[in-house]
Amino acid sequence: MGRHSLPDGSVPAITGSRPPARRRTLVLATGLALAVVAGSVVALRSGLLPFGGPCDGNSTRLDVAAAPDIAPALEAVARTARDGAIRTDGKCLDVQITARAAHDLADAFGQRPADPEFQVWIPDSSLWTERVGAERGTPLTTAGTIASSPIVLGAVPTAATSLGWPAKTYRWAELTRAATSSGALRLGMADPARSATGLLALARTSAADGKEGDDADTRTAAAAKLLHQRVADGDRSVTATLPKDDSGAARDNPSRNWALLLSEQAAYAHNTESGSGPSLDLFYPQDGAARLDYPYVLVDDEEMRPEQTRAANRFMTLLGEAAGQRILRAHGFRDGNGRADARVIRTAGGRAPQPSAAGPADPPTVKELQALMGMWTITVQSTRLTTVVDASASMGTPVPGQGGRTRMQLARNSLLQALATCTADDEFGLWKFATFLDGPRDYAEVAPTGRLGDRDTNGATHRDALTAALDSLTPEARSGAGLYDTTLAAYEKARTTYASGKFNALVLVTDSANEDAGSIGLDGLVARLTELADPKRPVPLIALALGPDADTSALDRLVAPTGGSAHRVDDPSQLHRVLLKAIITAGGKGPR
Repeated sequence: MGRHSLPDGSVPAITGSRPPARRRTLVLATGLALAVVAGSVVALRSGLLPFGGPCDGNSTRLDVAAAPDIAPALEAVARTARDGAIRTDGKCLDVQITARAAHDLADAFGQRPADPEFQVWIPDSSLWTERVGAERGTPLTTAGTIASSPIVLGAVPTAATSLGWPAKTYRWAELTRAATSSGALRLGMADPARSATGLLALARTSAADGKEGDDADTRTAAAAKLLHQRVADGDRSVTATLPKDDSGAARDNPSRNWALLLSEQAAYAHNTESGSGPSLDLFYPQDGAARLDYPYVLVDDEEMRPEQTRAANRFMTLLGEAAGQRILRAHGFRDGNGRADARVIRTAGGRAPQPSAAGPADPPTVKELQALMGMWTITVQSTRLTTVVDASASMGTPVPGQGGRTRMQLARNSLLQALATCTADDEFGLWKFATFLDGPRDYAEVAPTGRLGDRDTNGATHRDALTAALDSLTPEARSGAGLYDTTLAAYEKARTTYASGKFNALVLVTDSANEDAGSIGLDGLVARLTELADPKRPVPLIALALGPDADTSALDRLVAPTGGSAHRVDDPSQLHRVLLKAIITAGGKGPR
């Protein structure tokens, strides 16, 4: 098994968890589960569900998808049930465990499949089920929490000593800052776009920064940039970035991390695996750790057959009994309430006075996580933005209280401010539109979408070209807004020039309704955008409506198929701030 002995003894049973964003409440779900369990107890006492004895091939199958870290423990419980001929409805309980990454299944369930492959899903965090709920995907009912594991900072002994382990304790913001302030320490974590551990760690960093006053977003973004440099694809690969020994070659290897943000259970697994390298020592934040909570989730339970429902509840009962909890503890998990045997903590790398028994921090909301993912996306990924600006005559209207400056002047200046925040690797393009701007067409590409750091034959950068193009924007006299044909043409171009690995978006700035009577029309445009939108290659349309004459109801319909958003901007000089928030929101819905 490894270098350490495993814990023994009994632990409390399964607990409930906080309500998921579904049509049922947890109270109802847990009540139903307890009713079935209570019925099972009566049936056991009356001999209707016998234990032991041969199955004779007569069994009830239950398919369970589980996060890869907990799947081995669940398989051990399922194997015990099969070997012991444990029964449900008079048939042997045959539980089949399939390890599936939670983010993959969240994507699948978010699309509401008609015939789910699994009856039970046990992801590592309820944030995945809440995301499915927010996307109105497959109906999910959380019946309880079978295990938990706090998120900590683990370091190899030399790095832990440099941080003052075990005597020195930190609040979360202090811990992250201390671990990222030294390039020699090399702190890694799993990708927040694919890992609950990485996302919750980032959420705790953001929440802690928010309590320290102004510039919280700036500090969180700076930490995100540093963490992204050493991010691993997922939880299973993050511990593989640790050194295999204490040699000088390992210390000098820039690809090796000396500290990780990971779950206590992952540290336990690393420390008990033979040949895994130096053991990890753990730092537990004083102000509460984020926690993986392993919900027990029924998948579209209204469509489950009665025997499947009873089998699901029977397996949940086994996981909550003393024998099932011993198996979970033997794999390094805490119980659903967060209580851990002292030997689990010690084997994982915890020592007093590290606050390993501290209660969990308040979990982030779905809205907070979406905003955080948007920040992560635009902070650590390059962006590809094509901005389409209304150049109709109404854009020459002066804005009250702005010293005579027009909507176009203020919007142009604000877009220049947005451009100044982009890096050389970001891509930016500019179109303008007005009725019959270019012969029969309502639009013209002023500057193609390209990398801002690229240079032309004269040595000028694309940023220079964009700055000049924005400066040249002026309203077209006696023209209207050819909104619909322009939106379609620009979106088609953005889709065909999609850049993988970047955040792609189309930004539309207008102060008018469509004024081209011969255009495609609103219904036709919405239908065409619905055909073009591809969730695997998302290009959200972000519409910014300036002034009282913009057709916000039409813009709302246009953005919906693309996963974008529409925003009224009363003060054009603040357009860049609204745009940033819109990009953050869209980034939170981006590719996973």
